[in-house]
Amino acid sequence: MALIRWTPLRGVMSFRDEMDRLLDEFYGRMTPAQEALEGDWCPVMDMADTNGDLTASVELPGLDRNDIKVSVQDDVLTVTGEKKQEKTETEDNYRRSERSYGYFKRAIKLPSSVDAAKVTAAYKDGVLKVTMPKLESKKAKEIPIQVS
Repeated sequence: MALIRWTPLRGVMSFRDEMDRLLDEFYGRMTPAQEALEGDWCPVMDMADTNGDLTASVELPGLDRNDIKVSVQDDVLTVTGEKKQEKTETEDNYRRSERSYGYFKRAIKLPSSVDAAKVTAAYKDGVLKVTMPKLESKKAKEIPIQVS
């Protein structure tokens, strides 16, 4: 028989874990971004470092290009906009709406300095792609090795 060290809070922590599990099953698991905003709509974003550029891809399905604003200031990328709810006339007694609407703001600190004057944004098929060229002084430079 193995000895187990007694921890006074073990029972409390297992109770909390069990409650968290039950609530997650009932309400569904929220992403960290959703937890931070407590239910507000927050579009998902991918960030990549390719060919000396930072590229952000933001999923914004159903938005018009004119409803989106992009800015880069002090090495922070900010994407704001509003997803407007479609007005529908229905005579059904029961209706379910799971899509999110409303104002959103996504701000993310960039991992390196970018040239804000050369930032470009393109919107196609519900995905916003922001390309941010890094400053020349911040790009990695290959140093040749000399043989003596």
